[in-house]
Amino acid sequence: MTGLDSSPVDASPETLAALPPLTEQTRLEAREIIARYPVARSALLPMLHLVQSVQGYVSPEGVAFCAEELRLTKAEVGAVATFYTMYKRRPAGRHLVSVCTNTLCSVLGGQKIMDALSSDLGVHHDETAADGSITLEHAECLAACDYAPVVTVDYEFYDQQDVESARELVAALRRGEKPAPTRGAPLTDFKGISRQLAGFSQHPDAAAARAAVDAPSALGPTLVGLRLAEERGEWAPEMPRRSAPAPEPQQPVATGAPSGQTPAAQAADATVAAADNSAERAGAAGAHPDAPEPAGRRLPDGREGTDTPAGQEPGTSGQGTAETPETGRRIEGSFTPKRKG
Repeated sequence: MTGLDSSPVDASPETLAALPPLTEQTRLEAREIIARYPVARSALLPMLHLVQSVQGYVSPEGVAFCAEELRLTKAEVGAVATFYTMYKRRPAGRHLVSVCTNTLCSVLGGQKIMDALSSDLGVHHDETAADGSITLEHAECLAACDYAPVVTVDYEFYDQQDVESARELVAALRRGEKPAPTRGAPLTDFKGISRQLAGFSQHPDAAAARAAVDAPSALGPTLVGLRLAEERGEWAPEMPRRSAPAPEPQQPVATGAPSGQTPAAQAADATVAAADNSAERAGAAGAHPDAPEPAGRRLPDGREGTDTPAGQEPGTSGQGTAETPETGRRIEGSFTPKRKG
């Protein structure tokens, strides 16, 4: 499938020897990330970005580092790091260039852009140019169909590209230039954007950060329908308004024992009482420690899902023939009973 990668993590001695170390400062920043979350393991995703911001990919050292700080196994960290394509398995180039090759971008020239850049750089998907300047990848979708064909550099958008404009963009990046994105914040580089994704600003002060966030954006394709409607005096009819439903009476919690006898039950009572609507109230009541066990799953005809004795469904036990309800086919032979529960 497009964008997926099953290649092993680069752990060659040459690569590992050239990696910048994960310093004590990195460890302090990792602990700063962990402190943002009530459950430590929730910090894993930004911590992996932090590792990439230092070493350019999620190295074996980075996996061990995250596992140690979060008290996870390396297998648990590795499972996450190899699941998401934003975490790289080998050192990335100075810039990550992503070309959308999904339906609309491809129809309008996205695949031609990918082919041209691949030829110019001498690389294929998820490979890095020999000079270390560019890692090229094709993306399944960059969520900007109104700007197709779209290319991103370090996740910043360069809209409505064609083969020549994309080639000029990549050539400028290889010269060390940073062309302004079509919209969004000024370009940094792959390590810089990884640091931002870890939650650390790349800007010298708050004013510079605000200026980057508020950078101008034409939004032409996105708003063209609205502007045409204004010019033509067109508008959508107003949606009919619904009258607000009357508040439902608060239902008492169905419990198997007097409520409020334990601190947990008292806290659950307070949660039910504080619910803003019937859905929240039902969820809180279902989680109440004194709530009865739920009944069996109910089938469309109203029967409980546990009413049918094990082995009495057609074709699930015994010898002989059975008829499947979906197709009416008769099945002969010996069958293994299903286990319930």
